[in-house]
Amino acid sequence: MDKTELELIEEAKNGVESSFEALILSCQKKAWNIALQYLRNENDAMDALQESFIKIYKNLGNFKGESRFDTWVYRITVNTCKDMLRQNEKFKLHDSLYATGDDGEFLREIPGDAPTPEEILDRAELADELLCCVEMLQPGHKDVIILRDIQNLSYEEISETLGASLGTVKSRISRARGNLRKLWLEQKHRESV
Repeated sequence: MDKTELELIEEAKNGVESSFEALILSCQKKAWNIALQYLRNENDAMDALQESFIKIYKNLGNFKGESRFDTWVYRITVNTCKDMLRQNEKFKLHDSLYATGDDGEFLREIPGDAPTPEEILDRAELADELLCCVEMLQPGHKDVIILRDIQNLSYEEISETLGASLGTVKSRISRARGNLRKLWLEQKHRESV
C-alpha cells in the first residue's frame, strides 16, 4: 500500500529515514535539474543538491504543509543555488559547449530531434547564446525563466517556490521573456556588425 505524502512527512519528522528518502526521491530529479540550470556545472549542482537535502532534513520539523513538499524542496534548492552564486565568483563564468570526460574533451550533447550533426550544432549554439542571455537577466527574471521555460514548472508551483503571488509571477514571466528576447536580438545585432 502506498503511503500518502502527509504520512511520509510525519514519519520523516519522527526520524523514519526510509520515509525521508521516499520524499526526496520523488522530487530529486527536478531539484537536480534546477540546480544544474542555475550553476551550469554537474559537480556544483551536486554540491548544491546535497546542501539542499541537508537543509531539508534539518528543517523538516519547520515544514507546515502550506505548500506541496516538492515545492518546498524546489524553493530550498533555488535559494541554495542563489547563495552559492552570491558567495562564489567562479559561477560568474560561462560554461563552454565542451566538457571533459574519461575520453577527453567532447561537445556537450543537447537533446533535440535534429537529424544532422550540423543542425545539432546550430541548436547547441543557439541554446548557449540563449543561456548566456538568461545569465544577463536580473535575478527575478532569471528565476522565472529557469523555473517556467527550462524546468516547466506551473505558474502555481513557481508562485509557491518564489513566495510571490500568481499575478506577480505571470507579469514577471512576461517581462522576463521580453527582456530575454531584447538581449538576444541585441547580441545577434552586435554579431552581424
